[in-house]
Amino acid sequence: MRSPDDWASMVHLIERVVGEDDLLPSVVNGVRTMVREVAVLPAADVSSHTRALLAAATRAVAARRGPTEAELSFVSELGTARALQGVPIEAVLSAIHVAERAIWSRARETAAEEGVSAGLLLDARELYDDWSEAVRARLITAHRMTEVARALPAANRDAALLRRLLAGGSAAALAATEAGLTGTDGLWVLLARPGDTLPATTGDRTPGDRAPGDRAPGDRASSDRTPGDRAPALLALVDGLLTGVLTRAPGSAPVPGGSVAGVAGPAGPEELAAARRLALAALTAAEAAGRTGVVHIADVASLAAVLDRADLSSALADHHRPALAALGGNARAVARAVGTWLEADRDITAAAAALFVHPNTIRNRVQRFTQVTGIDPHTTFGGVDAWWLCRTWLAQP
Repeated sequence: MRSPDDWASMVHLIERVVGEDDLLPSVVNGVRTMVREVAVLPAADVSSHTRALLAAATRAVAARRGPTEAELSFVSELGTARALQGVPIEAVLSAIHVAERAIWSRARETAAEEGVSAGLLLDARELYDDWSEAVRARLITAHRMTEVARALPAANRDAALLRRLLAGGSAAALAATEAGLTGTDGLWVLLARPGDTLPATTGDRTPGDRAPGDRAPGDRASSDRTPGDRAPALLALVDGLLTGVLTRAPGSAPVPGGSVAGVAGPAGPEELAAARRLALAALTAAEAAGRTGVVHIADVASLAAVLDRADLSSALADHHRPALAALGGNARAVARAVGTWLEADRDITAAAAALFVHPNTIRNRVQRFTQVTGIDPHTTFGGVDAWWLCRTWLAQP
């Protein structure tokens, strides 16, 4: 059983070795000399990643724990970066092995001076090996995922990148960097039906701009970008919807042809999963309201909230089942009249024209609805409940 003092001496040894001025330059030089594929990388690149891995390993061994999620996220980023740089995973692992061997060799040389026994050093090495095994697994996974994505056709690569973006969390942050979606003002998620012609997505496009998904001859596919590139948008078909992630706020003007898209944002890469859900809610609400163009979730927030609660819709319909029975064969006509009247901002003339009926027909049906349901559609919340109930009735077979 090791005493706390024993482990404190081990920690002091590690910190002393890692803190030696010549260690990092020596390790980096050894890596670049012995691993040919890494030698072509800038020395500053190799040095910064080596320094970060050394610091993380030191913290882990000192605390006698495995890697944290933050450390593993950094490792994923390293794996992705090396894959994009064309460095094989075998070379990456070889570089880490060379660095490990140099560091532990120096630790053994210094152990006697620090009064650290060989057994205690072995315990620390075993802890490090456990930490390193988890790190290698994450590194290999990230590297291979990036290579697989790059091997896909352009459309599939874009879709794969978008799926990683929309997963949220640290994976999304890495995917955003890989795609070049590095807008400082946040990102926007835009969704449209595949049959639609996607509206122009920026309100301030210049003649040289292209809409998301457009690619001029000679352009690289989005997944071929290096992390330093900047892209205005990434667009692909994901789960049956045209899906875009943009670095600029989209415009909102209606467009010819009646196409519609829902949008949400701005959001950070880690928040894109939630932004995608809001964009889908915006699209559904915009379609229900007959809107065209790009519709932000904030413009249809109330309607989206209503449409998103199927449980409340069922409760509302169940509560007013006697009213539906009382209306009998006229139920759909009454529901259509009340719903159209409310959507026309309670303008009886406009509702009558939309349904090709006399204005008195609208009046009578609104009155009949009020009688059987007890809902007053002239009030603010009564109007919401009335519209919701009518929509629910009309959606029933």
